[in-house]
Amino acid sequence: MKICVVGGGLSGLVSAFELAGTHRVDLFEQKPVPGGCLGSYRIGDYWIEEYYHHCFAGDTALLDLFERLGVNDRLEWLKGTTGYYVDGTIYPLTTPTEILRYPHLTLIEKARLGLLTLRSRRLDARALDRTTAKDFILDNLGPGIYASFFEPLLKSKFGDRRDEVSAAWLISRIAIRSDRGAGGERLGYLKGGFRHFITRLEEEATRRGASIMPDSPVEEIRREGSGWLVNGKTYDCVVSTLPPQVTADFAGLDIAGVPYQGAACMTLAIDRDVTDGIYWLNMKDAAPYGAVVSHTNFAPLEWYGEHIVYLASYFTSRLPEGFEQSMLSDFCRRFGVGKDEVHWHRLAVDPYAGPVYTTGLRNRLPAYEEHGLFLAGMFSPPNYPERSMNGSVVAGQEVAKRVLARFSDA
Repeated sequence: MKICVVGGGLSGLVSAFELAGTHRVDLFEQKPVPGGCLGSYRIGDYWIEEYYHHCFAGDTALLDLFERLGVNDRLEWLKGTTGYYVDGTIYPLTTPTEILRYPHLTLIEKARLGLLTLRSRRLDARALDRTTAKDFILDNLGPGIYASFFEPLLKSKFGDRRDEVSAAWLISRIAIRSDRGAGGERLGYLKGGFRHFITRLEEEATRRGASIMPDSPVEEIRREGSGWLVNGKTYDCVVSTLPPQVTADFAGLDIAGVPYQGAACMTLAIDRDVTDGIYWLNMKDAAPYGAVVSHTNFAPLEWYGEHIVYLASYFTSRLPEGFEQSMLSDFCRRFGVGKDEVHWHRLAVDPYAGPVYTTGLRNRLPAYEEHGLFLAGMFSPPNYPERSMNGSVVAGQEVAKRVLARFSDA
């Protein structure tokens, strides 16, 4: 049987890997290299991801796949520290002492926030699907915590749609980030970057017989008899990992869309640390980015020989004119960096970086099979109510199982 996989992100590569060897598989990827949001830049003698990434101890499917591909020996468990940038000042918020010293929450508000963090793993996030994050925080923690702590986070992540985001997403986010000790979160990263993971996944899919075709954007998906035409080629089955509404447009089918947002992520390198040793610095002050992610305050500096920083921004329509320059200029001004100190910078933009987890989304997620097409990606149930590399691996594996079950006699 001939199978077409559309999209070479993580779910697409995983599904091709699982299906190859049993059936003939072609994977279409519009970019020059596969990987999707796990794509990387080659800088001198090292690789660095276009978008910041780390994994968690509970990512069992992802960690199992690392082992199957032989990259688990690269896995390092590192500490991720956090902080908040408020009124021009950096406040570390990793240790209990630092949290107690934070001046923008009262002692009672800090206690309430701590109790919510402890409760988050016991709460059924899915039951909060129809409650907004804003209402949940106001009802459970009060307006002070919402205004000074959560509203800036929601605004930086979801912009004008922040009031539509469900408490299911928020509680899931808090729970997954609660694996922390006194020194910070326990987070996983591959020495040398996740590029090694993507390369091995591509190599093994190819070794099993899959044809990975970069620089091959899909222009049409059309039903023909009992099969499909993709860019004029005939297939028995199609697995699309594109956003459902994009697949629907290509195929001319009625598939309900999932709200998405775009991401603009600048990666840059300088000679010094400007976030006081903090890995993840959330911005309360208005800026063209919602977080400053100092990668080399997480991964060892000696791996790179220069300090690597990400500036993370999300958008829901289109980026303003001159956004790249305004982002870089703001960072340099705000953190006292001369533009001649910036060794290099790159801007990655993805208009479909991830779903917006609006209220009621749980019941609107597309099935793995719609109108005879198979679908998997960041919009699939394993990525609800928060997307992750692990969720995308599970989605790719699950859709492959369903294809194999459907065409077991082919």
